[in-house]
Amino acid sequence: SMDTHIVLVYCLCDDLLKWQHHRNDSQCMLSDAEIMTIAIVAAMYFHGNQAMARLFLREQGYIKHTISRSRFCRRLAKVRHQFLTLFNLLGEVAKAQNADNIYIIDSLPIAVCDNYRIRRCKLYRDEAYRGYQASKRRYFYGLKIHLVVTKTGQPVEFFLSPGAFSDTAALDQFDFDLPPEAWIVGDKAYNVYLIEDIMADCDLFLLPLRKDNSKRPHPGWLRYLLATYRKTVETAGSQIERLLPKHIHAVTADGFELKTMLFVLASSIFAIFDQ
Repeated sequence: SMDTHIVLVYCLCDDLLKWQHHRNDSQCMLSDAEIMTIAIVAAMYFHGNQAMARLFLREQGYIKHTISRSRFCRRLAKVRHQFLTLFNLLGEVAKAQNADNIYIIDSLPIAVCDNYRIRRCKLYRDEAYRGYQASKRRYFYGLKIHLVVTKTGQPVEFFLSPGAFSDTAALDQFDFDLPPEAWIVGDKAYNVYLIEDIMADCDLFLLPLRKDNSKRPHPGWLRYLLATYRKTVETAGSQIERLLPKHIHAVTADGFELKTMLFVLASSIFAIFDQ
């Protein structure tokens, strides 16, 4: 339930900060754990609307005090690195529980504005942010989330890039901090033989779907398995898309990227709660 999820999110944030021996300023009305909880709950249940999440948690008695919007934004900026730490810790748990050692790689477009408003966009001003979404045959202007998820759809690694950044080029940017002999399944965009060979030397097996004219065709049984696993990433992508609003409100590029990161973290938390 929502009540249980909110309490568990606060416990995750509070335990993380205690583990790091983090200290709050004695004059603060809200602890940093409460600030983190507001931001994560906003991504989970309020489409990223942090003002609404802050008001809801105050009225329902989850937090005793409230602070101004500007003060909240400043406090949030100071703990933004903690969200990535929390995501990485949850990812380690997911990898430990992923007994099949199968992972799926994919990307998801995040539009910063509608195409007809590109000229007036103030957050980004570059053609590098104009990307193409082949599955829907349309262009978008914004960022891409590049994801590695478990077989059950829980994100374990991600990074953001400009929209025009190709999935093929993204292979160089992933850490691939995965257990030995892991299978990494992707679509046809990830066919880079050199990277496959380098990863194989590190006991990691990159297994993208092959093109029809591939020089390294997969056997029939493997093509069937990869096509089955490939559908799993749509679960993670659909979870993030359900959390996203029609338009992510942000004043700065850093704020837009922070909210995008929070949606990925919220998806990871939901995946753990659903298990």
